[in-house]
Parts: sequence; structure tokens; C-alpha cells
Amino acid sequence: MNPYANPGHAPVVARVTHAPPPLSSTRCFLLRFKILPYLSATSCTNPPFSMGQSPSTSAAPPPDLNRLQIAQLHPNTDSDSTDYTLRLSDDCLAAIFHFLNTADRKRCSLVCLRWRLVDGQRRHRLSLNAQPELLDFVPSLFNRFDSVTKLALRCDRKCASINDEALVLISLRCRNLTRLKLRGCRDITELGMAGVGDNCKALKKLSCASCMFGAKGIAAVLDRCFTLEDLTLKRLRGVHHIGDMAVGAAASLKSICLKELVNGQSFAPLLIGSKKLRTLKIIGCTGDWDETLVRVGCSNNGLVEVHLEKLQVTDVGLVAVSKCLGLDTLHVVKTAECSDVGLCAVADRCRLLRKVHIDGWRTNRIGDDGLVAIAKHCLNLQELVLIGVYPTFSSLAAIASNCGNLERLALCGIGTVGDAEIECIADKCVALRKLCIKGCPVSNAGIGALASGCPNLVKLKVRKCRRVNG
Repeated sequence: MNPYANPGHAPVVARVTHAPPPLSSTRCFLLRFKILPYLSATSCTNPPFSMGQSPSTSAAPPPDLNRLQIAQLHPNTDSDSTDYTLRLSDDCLAAIFHFLNTADRKRCSLVCLRWRLVDGQRRHRLSLNAQPELLDFVPSLFNRFDSVTKLALRCDRKCASINDEALVLISLRCRNLTRLKLRGCRDITELGMAGVGDNCKALKKLSCASCMFGAKGIAAVLDRCFTLEDLTLKRLRGVHHIGDMAVGAAASLKSICLKELVNGQSFAPLLIGSKKLRTLKIIGCTGDWDETLVRVGCSNNGLVEVHLEKLQVTDVGLVAVSKCLGLDTLHVVKTAECSDVGLCAVADRCRLLRKVHIDGWRTNRIGDDGLVAIAKHCLNLQELVLIGVYPTFSSLAAIASNCGNLERLALCGIGTVGDAEIECIADKCVALRKLCIKGCPVSNAGIGALASGCPNLVKLKVRKCRRVNG
């Protein structure tokens, strides 16, 4: 006998002839509200309409009855046949849907008209396959999902994407949009982005990757949308220098991430003009960034988080960053020309640093001097990641002794860290909670020392340390 079949006479529930799947925690939760039989029943039907594809040809569902009529059809004479979801409010039912995965949530929308409406009206996040066929379904799609505030449009790089017409139409139907993510939409130009700026005045977060509209498309949004706070640009094509970008949203931007841009310095005026900027991430962008960082440091000393990765930047850029006295997080990753000089300047001025990540790329330009400066001035340090640098016992001992709040420490690919350094850390890093040791000449003796030290240690990861066995 199928445990998921409804022994009563509810007309909306179909019997399931196949064996039921194993019960997960979510399914056990749904079983209490008699929802799981509905999911099992609808799983036998055609798959629900997937975004960007043709809808199912199955017949439309019959008109739904209100709760009172349904309750009268099913008197509470048998506890096994009672549909407890009739007692739930729409908000409570939507909260239950929130715990479902995407596939089960789609099945829920096929159970009855009420569930379909609850799912559509309270779904705020939507991800669509942004192929040209999506244009035909935009009106009906957003009639159903009329409360979307977070939208992702993704397209495979081997396929054509939606064009400006589709993007403008979507922006007209999603005027309350707060987050927009575009991936691989190569057929969108600055005209479509201008439509987004005109229609989505509440937009706060914009992320674009592998698109072709370049700096002009971003400027078209920024000129029209004055609430934007978070901007992420990755692998944009068509990025050319367009002079000083007159962007109105620069006044509201708080976070900017530029990643793998051929000419990312086209956005230098935007970086300089963003007076409220708090987070700046520049990763894998070509060109010399010293001058841009100097101008940013002079115009905006309110930065609290700076990521510099795989860049052509020297100590001049780090000295400029040191003007941000409230700096909280600093990542200097694979910047071959940065040395102890720049790191000492940052440590001396930015004494509120709590998180420091350094990947020296085995250039041996960052070592004891920079780390001793951090130990001396950054007493609030909580997280330190060292990769490909060569500190000695003296600098690590200084950090362990002075940084009493250090909770997370990672030592990766460091040939100068052995048992003595680990024993020092175990003895003095009382607050340490997480420790990662990778590719270091540490033996069982050093790891064993951690057992008698670091009383708050909850996670230890040891990898590629050949002398550690057992």
C-alpha cells in the first residue's frame, strides 16, 4: 500500500503508483501538513513551465473553490482525509513553500489555483533563461510573478540572448526591482540598459558579466538610477575610454567590484566620484592602477574594505590606500610589486584592521618587516591569511603575542613555518578558533602541540604537509 496515497476522497489528490522516495527532513515536515501527497501527485504530470521555454500543453486547471466550499465537501470525519492546508493562511502557506527546493516548489504551483497564486504573488526571487524566446512569455510570466524584486537573466555563451526590446519590457513589468543580474546577455546594448535605469528606480544592486555594452551601458544606468549601492562588473566586452563619466549614481554607490576587465580604468572617474564608497574590489584588470588608487585615496578616505588581486600595483598604491584610516579588511593577492614598504604604511595608519589576506606569490617581497608592523599596530586583528610569503619565528611570535583577538589563521605554502612556529601559535593564540596549515614543513610534534594549546580551537585543517601522518 502506498503511504503517500490519500485514503479519503479528496478529488484534487491523485494516487501515486510508483514507490515513494526516501523521506528527507523537508518531506517529513511537509507530510505533517498533508502537502507531500500533493507533490507526489503532481510529479506524475508534465514538468512545469520552465523559464525561457514553451509552456506545457496540458489542459488548464479547473476553477478553484474557496476554502469554505472545499471544507464543506470534506467534512472532518476522518483525520486521515483532512486537508490541513485549508486552515493555513496564504502567508503561512508561502512560508512553507519557502523551505522547498525549486523542483518541489514548481510542483506545488500545479496542485490547485490557490497554491499557484500563493506561489506567484509571494515569490520575490526569479532566475530566467535569457534566450530570445523569452520575449513571447514576458507578459504572462510577470502577470503571475508580479512581486519579483530580485531577477537574474542568464544565457549560455553559445546561444543568442534576449535583446533590448525584451529587457525594456521586463523592466516595465518589474518596476520594484532591487537586484538585477545579467550573465552572458551579449545582444543587450546601452539602449536596453538605459531602459532599466528609466523604469527600475528602486534598483540597489546591479551585476553584469560577459556582456557587450561596456562602459556606455553602465553609464546609461548610472545616469538614471540614483539609488544604486552595489555595482559588480565582470568580463565586460566593449569597454572603451569615454572620458569623464557623468554618473548620478556615484553619489549613492557603496560597493564596486571590477573583475577581469580589459580596460577597467575607464571606470576610474566613477571610483573617484563615489564619495560614499565603502568597498572596493579590483581583480585581474589590466593596466597600471597606482594613479587611480592615489586619486581614490585623496577623494575618499571612508573605504573600509579593499581587495587588490592580480593587478599591476606597487607600494605607491598601498600608501594611497593607507589614507583610509577606517580600513577594516585588506586583501593584497598576487600583486608582485607590493612589498613590506607599502604594507608597513598601511599597518601604521590603518590601526582598525581586522582582516588581512596576503598572497606574496613567492616573490619574497613581503616578509617579517610587514608582518611585525601589523603585529605592532593592528591589535584588533581577527583574521590573517598568509600564502606564499616567508615569515620567520620572530614575526609570527609577534603576531601571536600582540594580536590577542586573532580567531582565524591560515598558513599556506610557507616553507619557513615548522614545528617551532606552530608550538608558539598553540601557546599564545588563546582566542584562535580556526587554523589552516597547508604545504608547510610541519610534523606530528607541531600538530600535537595544538592539543595542549588553543583552548577555543574548533576547526583544524592540515593538508599537503608531508611530515604529518596518522
